[in-house]
Order: sequence, then structure tokens, then C-alpha cells
Amino acid sequence: MTKESGFHPRLEALTGQWMDLFGYWAPTVVTDAIEEYRAVRETAGLMDFSMLRKVDVNGERAVELVNSIVTRDVAKLRPGRIAYGALCDADGKMIDDCTVMMRDPTHVRFCGANDRDVEILAQRAPAFGVEVREFTDAMPHLCVQGPASRDILAPLASADISGTALGYYRFTEDVRIGGIPVFLTRMGYTAELGYELWVDRDRALELWDLLVEAGGPAGMKVIGMDALDLFRIEGGFIIGGVEYDSTVSPYECGLGWAVKLDKGEFQGREGLLRDREATRLRLTSVVLDDGGAEATGAALYVDGAEAGVVTQAIASPYLAGRTLGLAKVDKDHAKQGTPVRARFGGRTVPGEVTGHPVYQPGRERAKLS
Repeated sequence: MTKESGFHPRLEALTGQWMDLFGYWAPTVVTDAIEEYRAVRETAGLMDFSMLRKVDVNGERAVELVNSIVTRDVAKLRPGRIAYGALCDADGKMIDDCTVMMRDPTHVRFCGANDRDVEILAQRAPAFGVEVREFTDAMPHLCVQGPASRDILAPLASADISGTALGYYRFTEDVRIGGIPVFLTRMGYTAELGYELWVDRDRALELWDLLVEAGGPAGMKVIGMDALDLFRIEGGFIIGGVEYDSTVSPYECGLGWAVKLDKGEFQGREGLLRDREATRLRLTSVVLDDGGAEATGAALYVDGAEAGVVTQAIASPYLAGRTLGLAKVDKDHAKQGTPVRARFGGRTVPGEVTGHPVYQPGRERAKLS
């Protein structure tokens, strides 16, 4: 059954539009998707992201266990740092994209979106002599994203959360927001400056109310998943079930950079060695002359030959309403400026491969110090 997060009572009072996202109820729209989008790009947005699975791995060989299943080299992480990468099956195909947080060498925190992650960690735990504890429902979390996110949170924080004190892809456990203990990460899914706040479930509604009150004067809006699609496609972020499934290699869905084949043996390494050269498709972005969301799933052609597919398309606010899609394109054609033709809905629409990601390709706003 689809679950409710610790923030559901507050969201339920705001909207009746819902979807099942990784087994949890998530709002599609709270007020208006474009209004929510603009709030995050211009001021700030508040989003429930509690559906992500949270797991602690504790013990002397905690790092070894996590390193044996993810594609990044966790052994190189310093305390307080976060690494983003992939978890693959034995054949090197995607199970999940995930983050790993180094608390200390004997305490590693893992976050993903697939129940198989927890199963794999738990199955391997006895061989490594470590404890694996899932606490997804016990610690829901909110994202505060947008250029005003720091200005909203800083006056409430018991510690310095500036860019100097808490850099991009770092976290801190030694902070309270309005007196409420939180696990605070500096990351997000919008390509904007932003933070994620994990909180004990029994204080979830208290944190929600505090943030809504604090963010109101800045124009912060509660946002839903329709707006999130706009952010993720403009920012080039992938999601399971759209850019990848169990047949897809990290090299195909934009995570080839996160595969560290030289770190030693880990789950799926042989398949990844094979797929590094064998995988033809590469994730990029395309701009089409028309179509909007209808272009989702469109076949892409270059010089009359099929060369790829649009995984999801939107009418991009950043591009003044032009159709923008994430796409998988044959690596020989995945070059900026390559003309393409998209076929969908009984018609053919011209376009081209564009810069990827389209919005903030260097994550300049997200890394703002």
C-alpha cells in the first residue's frame, strides 16, 4: 500500500492532487506548477522528499560493505562528505542512483529510492560483520531549495550553514533548526542553492510549520512533482523508471562518470567493464520546435536513421516555453548542434541536440558560497 510521509497531514490540507512516487504519496501540484517553479528559481520552494530510502551501515567494515556495491569509491570520502553514484546488479545494470554520506569510517549513511538497496545491504551485512538499519519512515525529510533558501534557514540555525562552513555535497549533524535537531545536507534536485532537512518523525509537523512561517515573507511556495519535472529536465537530473531500469547501464543514463573501475572489485564491475565501450546510447538534452510533454517517448532520427529516444519532455520555462527533453542519443550523434527529427503522435518535429544540462551546467547556483 502507498504510504504517507510524516508531512502528509499538512500537504493534504493544501492539495487533492496526488501520485504514487516510489511507494509514497507525493503531491503533483499544490498551487500551480509554473508558480511553484518560479518560486524555486526566484526565491524558494519547500518539498517533501521523504520517499527516499534511508539506511545506516554501522561497524568496523561499514565502508567496505558500501564500497562493495556502489560505483563510487567510498573509501576516499572524508567525514562530512557526500558522494553520488550508482548501485548496479551483478551484470552492471542499474538498480538505483544513490548518495553515500560518510559520518566516520565505522558509520556510513546510504540514501536511495529502491527497496532492493536495503535488501542487498542486509544480505551482505553478516559477511562484513556490520549492522544495517533502515529508518526511512522514522526520519522523513524536506527540501528547501532556491536562492533564498540560506536566508530562510540561517536565522533559525544553531550553527553556521554558510558556503564556507557547509559546502556543496556536505552535511552536518550538529545543528538545530528553530531548536529542532536535524540532519542537514547541502544538496538538492533543482540546480539551485538548497538544503535537505531530515527530522525525527515525531517532530516533522513542528518543522514543517516552522519552515512555512519562516519562508512566507520570502515568497517560499510548497511545490509538487509536476514542478520537480521542470527542474530535473532543465537541470539534467535522472530518475528511476524514466532514464533507467534494470536493462540500462550507468553509461547510458548519464552516470558513467560515477563508475570507478579502478577501485577494486565491486558488484557489477565485469559488466561495467564490458558496457563502457559496448553501450551506444548517451544521455543528453534535445530542443524541439514543438510538442511539449507530448514529445515524451519520441523516437529520434539523424539523417533518416533512428538514433535515440526522448525519455521525458516538457515545455521549458527557462527556454521561454520551447520543448526540452532529456534524451538518449547514439554517442556518434550526441554532440551539441546535431540536427534531429522527433517522431511522435503521427508527426515529425525538427530539433537539435543542445547543451547538457541546459540550466546551470556547472551547478554554479547550487554551489554558491
